[in-house]
Amino acid sequence: MGAEKKSNLVLFDGQQIRKLFHAGEWWFSIIDVVDVLVGGDRARKYWSDLKKKLLQEGYDQLSEKIGQLKLQSSDGKFYTTDCANSETLFRIIQSIPSPKAEPFKRWLAKVGKERLEEIENPELAMGRMQELYEKKGYPKEWIDKRLRGIAVRQDLTDEWKQRGASNSQEFAILTNEIMHGTFALKVDEYKQVKALAHENLRDHMTDIELILTMLAEATTTKLHRDRDSKGMTPLKKDAKDGGAVAGRTRKDIERQTGKPVISPDNFKPLAGKKMTKKLSGG
Repeated sequence: MGAEKKSNLVLFDGQQIRKLFHAGEWWFSIIDVVDVLVGGDRARKYWSDLKKKLLQEGYDQLSEKIGQLKLQSSDGKFYTTDCANSETLFRIIQSIPSPKAEPFKRWLAKVGKERLEEIENPELAMGRMQELYEKKGYPKEWIDKRLRGIAVRQDLTDEWKQRGASNSQEFAILTNEIMHGTFALKVDEYKQVKALAHENLRDHMTDIELILTMLAEATTTKLHRDRDSKGMTPLKKDAKDGGAVAGRTRKDIERQTGKPVISPDNFKPLAGKKMTKKLSGG
Protein backbone atom coordinates (compact mmCIF):
# COMPACT_ATOMS: atom_id res chain seq x y z
CA MET A 1 0.00 0.00 0.00
CA GLY A 2 0.88 3.48 -0.03
CA ALA A 3 0.97 6.48 -2.29
CA GLU A 4 2.57 9.27 -0.32
CA LYS A 5 -0.05 11.68 0.95
CA LYS A 6 -0.10 14.33 3.60
CA SER A 7 -1.46 12.73 6.72
CA ASN A 8 -4.11 14.33 8.90
CA LEU A 9 -3.91 14.83 12.64
CA VAL A 10 -6.68 14.27 15.17
CA LEU A 11 -6.58 14.74 18.91
CA PHE A 12 -7.55 12.26 21.60
CA ASP A 13 -7.13 13.38 25.20
CA GLY A 14 -4.74 16.10 24.03
CA GLN A 15 -2.47 13.70 22.11
CA GLN A 16 -2.01 13.69 18.36
CA ILE A 17 -2.89 10.67 16.25
CA ARG A 18 -2.01 10.57 12.56
CA LYS A 19 -4.67 9.30 10.18
CA LEU A 20 -5.04 8.92 6.44
CA PHE A 21 -8.14 8.43 4.30
CA HIS A 22 -7.24 5.38 2.21
CA ALA A 23 -9.37 2.99 0.12
CA GLY A 24 -12.58 4.68 1.27
CA GLU A 25 -11.96 4.64 5.04
CA TRP A 26 -9.75 6.08 7.77
CA TRP A 27 -6.47 4.35 8.62
CA PHE A 28 -4.71 5.29 11.86
CA SER A 29 -1.09 5.12 12.97
CA ILE A 30 -0.92 2.14 15.32
CA ILE A 31 2.15 3.44 17.12
CA ASP A 32 0.34 6.72 17.88
CA VAL A 33 -2.63 4.81 19.29
CA VAL A 34 -0.39 2.56 21.40
CA ASP A 35 1.40 5.66 22.71
CA VAL A 36 -1.95 7.12 23.82
CA LEU A 37 -2.93 3.91 25.61
CA VAL A 38 0.36 2.91 27.29
CA GLY A 39 2.17 6.25 27.55
CA GLY A 40 5.83 6.77 28.34
CA ASP A 41 8.70 6.04 25.97
CA ARG A 42 7.86 2.40 25.39
CA ALA A 43 5.18 2.56 22.70
CA ARG A 44 7.34 1.26 19.84
CA LYS A 45 8.71 -1.68 21.86
CA TYR A 46 5.24 -2.38 23.27
CA TRP A 47 3.72 -2.57 19.78
CA SER A 48 6.51 -4.82 18.50
CA ASP A 49 5.99 -7.25 21.38
CA LEU A 50 2.19 -7.11 21.11
CA LYS A 51 2.26 -7.85 17.38
CA LYS A 52 4.32 -11.00 18.00
CA LYS A 53 1.99 -12.02 20.84
CA LEU A 54 -1.14 -11.63 18.72
CA LEU A 55 0.36 -13.75 15.95
CA GLN A 56 1.32 -16.44 18.45
CA GLU A 57 -2.23 -16.45 19.81
CA GLY A 58 -3.62 -17.26 16.39
CA TYR A 59 -4.56 -13.88 15.01
CA ASP A 60 -2.93 -14.92 11.73
CA GLN A 61 -4.68 -12.36 9.59
CA LEU A 62 -3.24 -9.46 11.56
CA SER A 63 -0.29 -8.88 9.23
CA GLU A 64 -2.62 -8.92 6.22
CA LYS A 65 -4.88 -6.31 7.80
CA ILE A 66 -2.12 -3.90 8.79
CA GLY A 67 -1.29 -1.43 6.06
CA GLN A 68 2.14 0.02 5.43
CA LEU A 69 1.28 3.64 4.67
CA LYS A 70 3.51 6.69 4.48
CA LEU A 71 2.69 9.20 7.19
CA GLN A 72 4.37 12.48 7.97
CA SER A 73 6.69 12.37 10.98
CA SER A 74 7.64 15.18 13.36
CA ASP A 75 10.64 16.01 11.14
CA GLY A 76 8.29 16.80 8.25
CA LYS A 77 9.34 13.74 6.21
CA PHE A 78 7.17 10.77 5.25
CA TYR A 79 7.96 7.30 6.60
CA THR A 80 6.31 3.92 6.12
CA THR A 81 4.21 3.32 9.22
CA ASP A 82 2.06 0.47 10.53
CA CYS A 83 -1.56 1.57 10.09
CA ALA A 84 -4.93 -0.07 10.71
CA ASN A 85 -8.52 0.67 9.84
CA SER A 86 -11.12 0.96 12.60
CA GLU A 87 -12.02 -2.75 12.62
CA THR A 88 -8.43 -3.95 13.03
CA LEU A 89 -7.64 -1.20 15.49
CA PHE A 90 -10.53 -2.32 17.73
CA ARG A 91 -8.96 -5.79 17.88
CA ILE A 92 -5.57 -4.36 18.81
CA ILE A 93 -7.04 -2.07 21.47
CA GLN A 94 -8.83 -5.01 23.11
CA SER A 95 -5.41 -6.60 23.72
CA ILE A 96 -4.03 -3.58 25.57
CA PRO A 97 -4.91 -3.27 29.26
CA SER A 98 -5.45 0.45 29.68
CA PRO A 99 -8.06 2.62 31.42
CA LYS A 100 -8.18 4.65 28.21
CA ALA A 101 -9.17 1.68 26.03
CA GLU A 102 -12.95 2.07 26.31
CA PRO A 103 -12.99 5.87 25.92
CA PHE A 104 -10.69 5.49 22.95
CA LYS A 105 -12.98 2.94 21.26
CA ARG A 106 -15.91 5.34 21.63
CA TRP A 107 -13.79 8.14 20.20
CA LEU A 108 -12.73 5.94 17.29
CA ALA A 109 -16.31 5.08 16.40
CA LYS A 110 -17.20 8.79 16.49
CA VAL A 111 -14.31 9.70 14.15
CA GLY A 112 -15.44 7.13 11.58
CA LYS A 113 -19.03 8.35 11.76
CA GLU A 114 -17.97 11.97 11.35
CA ARG A 115 -16.05 11.16 8.17
CA LEU A 116 -19.14 9.60 6.59
CA GLU A 117 -21.18 12.65 7.59
CA GLU A 118 -18.59 14.98 6.10
CA ILE A 119 -18.67 13.15 2.76
CA GLU A 120 -22.43 13.76 2.63
CA ASN A 121 -22.16 17.35 3.89
CA PRO A 122 -18.70 19.00 3.51
CA GLU A 123 -19.82 22.00 5.59
CA LEU A 124 -19.65 19.77 8.67
CA ALA A 125 -15.91 19.34 8.16
CA MET A 126 -15.43 23.11 8.18
CA GLY A 127 -17.54 23.41 11.32
CA ARG A 128 -15.46 20.83 13.16
CA MET A 129 -12.28 22.50 12.01
CA GLN A 130 -13.56 25.81 13.40
CA GLU A 131 -14.21 24.14 16.75
CA LEU A 132 -10.67 22.76 16.81
CA TYR A 133 -9.14 26.19 16.20
CA GLU A 134 -11.38 27.69 18.87
CA LYS A 135 -10.20 25.09 21.38
CA LYS A 136 -6.60 26.01 20.56
CA GLY A 137 -7.34 29.63 21.43
CA TYR A 138 -7.40 31.37 18.06
CA PRO A 139 -9.63 34.49 17.82
CA LYS A 140 -12.81 34.21 15.73
CA GLU A 141 -11.72 36.81 13.18
CA TRP A 142 -8.54 34.84 12.46
CA ILE A 143 -10.45 31.55 12.22
CA ASP A 144 -12.82 33.01 9.63
CA LYS A 145 -9.88 33.99 7.42
CA ARG A 146 -8.12 30.66 7.94
CA LEU A 147 -11.20 28.66 6.91
CA ARG A 148 -11.72 30.87 3.87
CA GLY A 149 -8.06 30.32 2.99
CA ILE A 150 -8.54 26.55 3.21
CA ALA A 151 -11.41 26.75 0.73
CA VAL A 152 -9.34 28.89 -1.67
CA ARG A 153 -6.42 26.46 -1.37
CA GLN A 154 -8.69 23.47 -2.06
CA ASP A 155 -10.02 25.18 -5.18
CA LEU A 156 -6.45 25.71 -6.38
CA THR A 157 -5.24 22.17 -5.71
CA ASP A 158 -8.29 20.78 -7.51
CA GLU A 159 -7.18 22.76 -10.57
CA TRP A 160 -3.63 21.42 -10.22
CA LYS A 161 -4.84 17.83 -10.17
CA GLN A 162 -6.93 18.38 -13.29
CA ARG A 163 -4.14 20.21 -15.11
CA GLY A 164 -1.22 17.82 -14.69
CA ALA A 165 0.32 18.31 -11.22
CA SER A 166 0.18 14.76 -9.94
CA ASN A 167 2.01 14.48 -6.60
CA SER A 168 2.93 16.30 -3.40
CA GLN A 169 6.37 17.24 -4.71
CA GLU A 170 4.89 19.10 -7.67
CA PHE A 171 2.35 20.76 -5.37
CA ALA A 172 5.27 21.92 -3.20
CA ILE A 173 7.09 23.37 -6.24
CA LEU A 174 4.02 25.35 -7.30
CA THR A 175 3.35 26.50 -3.74
CA ASN A 176 6.92 27.77 -3.42
CA GLU A 177 6.49 29.79 -6.63
CA ILE A 178 3.39 31.45 -5.17
CA MET A 179 4.94 32.09 -1.75
CA HIS A 180 8.16 33.45 -3.18
CA GLY A 181 6.25 35.80 -5.47
CA THR A 182 4.11 37.01 -2.58
CA PHE A 183 6.60 37.21 0.29
CA ALA A 184 10.02 36.80 -1.41
CA LEU A 185 10.43 33.67 0.72
CA LYS A 186 10.01 29.97 0.04
CA VAL A 187 7.95 27.96 2.53
CA ASP A 188 10.96 26.60 4.45
CA GLU A 189 12.54 30.07 4.60
CA TYR A 190 9.26 31.54 5.87
CA LYS A 191 9.10 28.88 8.58
CA GLN A 192 12.58 29.88 9.73
CA VAL A 193 11.41 33.48 10.13
CA LYS A 194 8.61 32.24 12.39
CA ALA A 195 10.83 29.72 14.23
CA LEU A 196 8.74 26.76 13.05
CA ALA A 197 9.84 23.19 12.37
CA HIS A 198 7.18 20.78 11.10
CA GLU A 199 4.18 22.97 12.01
CA ASN A 200 1.76 24.19 9.36
CA LEU A 201 2.95 27.64 8.26
CA ARG A 202 -0.55 28.98 7.61
CA ASP A 203 -1.64 28.15 11.16
CA HIS A 204 0.98 30.67 12.29
CA MET A 205 0.25 33.50 9.86
CA THR A 206 -1.11 36.89 10.89
CA ASP A 207 -4.37 38.19 9.43
CA ILE A 208 -2.65 40.16 6.65
CA GLU A 209 -0.34 37.26 5.78
CA LEU A 210 -3.38 34.99 5.38
CA ILE A 211 -5.18 37.55 3.22
CA LEU A 212 -2.20 37.97 0.89
CA THR A 213 -1.82 34.20 0.61
CA MET A 214 -5.49 33.92 -0.35
CA LEU A 215 -5.08 36.69 -2.93
CA ALA A 216 -2.09 34.94 -4.49
CA GLU A 217 -3.77 31.54 -4.64
CA ALA A 218 -7.12 32.86 -5.90
CA THR A 219 -5.31 34.83 -8.61
CA THR A 220 -3.31 31.74 -9.61
CA THR A 221 -6.53 29.71 -9.88
CA LYS A 222 -8.06 32.38 -12.12
CA LEU A 223 -4.96 32.44 -14.34
CA HIS A 224 -5.08 28.65 -14.73
CA ARG A 225 -8.68 28.84 -15.87
CA ASP A 226 -8.33 31.92 -18.08
CA ARG A 227 -5.20 30.56 -19.78
CA ASP A 228 -6.38 26.93 -19.72
CA SER A 229 -2.90 25.97 -18.54
CA LYS A 230 -1.85 22.32 -18.57
CA GLY A 231 1.45 20.77 -17.50
CA MET A 232 4.02 21.89 -14.96
CA THR A 233 5.74 24.58 -17.04
CA PRO A 234 2.57 26.65 -17.70
CA LEU A 235 1.32 26.00 -14.17
CA LYS A 236 4.60 27.29 -12.73
CA LYS A 237 4.31 30.47 -14.81
CA ASP A 238 0.76 31.04 -13.54
CA ALA A 239 1.91 30.43 -9.95
CA LYS A 240 4.75 32.91 -10.37
CA ASP A 241 2.41 35.51 -11.89
CA GLY A 242 -0.25 34.96 -9.23
CA GLY A 243 2.31 35.37 -6.49
CA ALA A 244 3.63 38.54 -8.13
CA VAL A 245 0.16 40.14 -7.98
CA ALA A 246 0.02 39.57 -4.22
CA GLY A 247 3.68 40.56 -3.91
CA ARG A 248 2.98 43.99 -5.41
CA THR A 249 0.09 44.39 -2.98
CA ARG A 250 2.37 43.47 -0.07
CA LYS A 251 4.95 46.07 -1.11
CA ASP A 252 2.24 48.71 -1.43
CA ILE A 253 0.98 47.92 2.09
CA GLU A 254 4.52 48.18 3.43
CA ARG A 255 5.04 51.55 1.71
CA GLN A 256 1.78 52.89 3.14
CA THR A 257 2.32 51.60 6.69
CA GLY A 258 6.09 51.85 6.89
CA LYS A 259 6.13 48.37 8.45
CA PRO A 260 7.00 44.93 7.08
CA VAL A 261 4.08 42.59 6.44
CA ILE A 262 6.10 39.46 7.18
CA SER A 263 5.92 38.84 10.91
CA PRO A 264 7.92 36.53 13.19
CA ASP A 265 4.76 36.02 15.28
CA ASN A 266 3.60 32.44 15.56
CA PHE A 267 1.14 30.42 17.59
CA LYS A 268 2.39 27.15 19.00
CA PRO A 269 -0.50 25.56 20.92
CA LEU A 270 0.36 24.46 24.44
CA ALA A 271 -1.90 22.22 26.53
CA GLY A 272 -4.14 24.24 28.80
CA LYS A 273 -2.92 27.61 27.57
CA LYS A 274 -4.56 30.23 25.44
CA MET A 275 -2.86 32.46 22.94
CA THR A 276 -0.37 34.77 24.58
CA LYS A 277 -0.53 37.17 21.71
CA LYS A 278 -3.50 37.77 19.46
CA LEU A 279 -2.40 37.45 15.87
CA SER A 280 -2.93 40.59 13.84
CA GLY A 281 -1.53 42.22 10.76
CA GLY A 282 1.52 44.43 10.92
